Amino acid sequence: MSTTTTSKGIGLRSERGPILAAIMLCTALVALDSTIIATAVPSVVGELGGFSQFPWLFSVYLLTQAVTVPIYGKLADVFGRKPVMFFGIAAFLLGSVLCGAAWSMPALIAFRALQGIGAGAVQPISITMVGDLYSVEERARVQGYVASVWGISAVVGPTIGGLFSEYISWRWIFFVNLPLGAVAAWMLARRFKEQVKGGSHRIDYPGAVLLTLGSSLLILGLLEGGVAWAWNSAPSLLIFLAGLLLIAVFVLVERRATEPVLPLWVFRRRVLTGGNLVSFGIGALTIGLTSYVPTYAQGVLGTGALVAGFALAALTIGWPLASTFSGRFYMRIGFRDTALIGIVVVVAGTTLCVLLGRNAMIWQVAATCFVVGVGLGLSASPTMVAVQSVVGWERRGVVTATNMFSRSIGSTAGAAVLGAISNSTLSDRFSHPPASVAGRLPDSLDATNLVLNAQGAAADTATAAFVRGALFDAVHHIFIALVVVAVLSVAALLLMPRRTTELTFD
Repeated sequence: MSTTTTSKGIGLRSERGPILAAIMLCTALVALDSTIIATAVPSVVGELGGFSQFPWLFSVYLLTQAVTVPIYGKLADVFGRKPVMFFGIAAFLLGSVLCGAAWSMPALIAFRALQGIGAGAVQPISITMVGDLYSVEERARVQGYVASVWGISAVVGPTIGGLFSEYISWRWIFFVNLPLGAVAAWMLARRFKEQVKGGSHRIDYPGAVLLTLGSSLLILGLLEGGVAWAWNSAPSLLIFLAGLLLIAVFVLVERRATEPVLPLWVFRRRVLTGGNLVSFGIGALTIGLTSYVPTYAQGVLGTGALVAGFALAALTIGWPLASTFSGRFYMRIGFRDTALIGIVVVVAGTTLCVLLGRNAMIWQVAATCFVVGVGLGLSASPTMVAVQSVVGWERRGVVTATNMFSRSIGSTAGAAVLGAISNSTLSDRFSHPPASVAGRLPDSLDATNLVLNAQGAAADTATAAFVRGALFDAVHHIFIALVVVAVLSVAALLLMPRRTTELTFD
């Protein structure tokens, strides 16, 4: 490759601190906007209307973020990290301004898509910059700091969204990004120095277009399947077929491209393949726990939303703590063995989830989440550092982005499969109710609304108890599925060699 970088200036500790602070601030913006709008939905719908369309506020953000990640990774290897990061921040802030000024639900959805395009650059380039700035020994600790931002955002985001919506305006959920993003960009502009020696490059436009369209259709099918349309319906089948066809054409194009946007060698190296598969599993595990632990705590155990959030927060405490200490382990026993210990802990933690009963104490839920978080921290950081450590600077952006793309796909696929398991279980339970509640259940089944309505019907204790039991069965099946994902992640991790060395390329 003719593109190289030197980082003599940024290697100094006095420079790295402000840069890391800016990276964490950028990460916080992306993480907060994934969750902050959740509690603002009633206010948004009350002003703009379009209640049936509001799920797209989440879906389109995740979709555009996921499909652009591999492209940004390649561009960062060609043009350097700084311009790609600045483009991502600018797109994200422009999307934020437009979201805050949105005049209708379709307009807000379109501007959320623009936010996602910006977030798709910020997330992988942040981790790539960490790989540039810090040594192998230090990366796990620093990635623990970055991971803690996601954990804090998952808990704080909905609270901030609710406060803005109730006391100021939901529009400030987006406007508040402007000063924070400006500070982060200013700090990076002043502190982050890189020298990129440019050469003649050929941008793989056909590959970028095919990858974007193909992965967009597949992710769209996973996000909306069983929600907007039935899994076996014509729209669902056509979307998946078209997506697979475009990906097949993409593979053919990449095999002949001079500088492919997503080189196929990332799928042929054991370290990278194993790391990406583990990342896929981590994505599915994370979305499963963050989606269904609060449902279990509120719907089955009867806790409030705040208590349920604190129980889940134990996951986000265990993750960065374990990630911080994982560096000491992998320097002694290697990346794979450290991650293997972590995945085994995840298997134990998800098994504890399965053992949670209908009358479990909330501290038991929190302790279980903490165990899973420790396992994820011990497995996520070593696998990411492993894939970064086996390539040079000129390929680090691609392998980092591919790993994070795998996690995004894992989250999307996990949300679809686990949602199908939940809905299937609830549908089965509600279609065969006991005689004592048979006449009290609505004919038209919307599982979520039915559960929420029944939980609020304190007078009808028989119906409420039946619904809680059905919900427990659904979540129990979800936890069993997470155990299966964890076990499969062990198998994926065994694909990685015990010792990693820098890869050679023809």
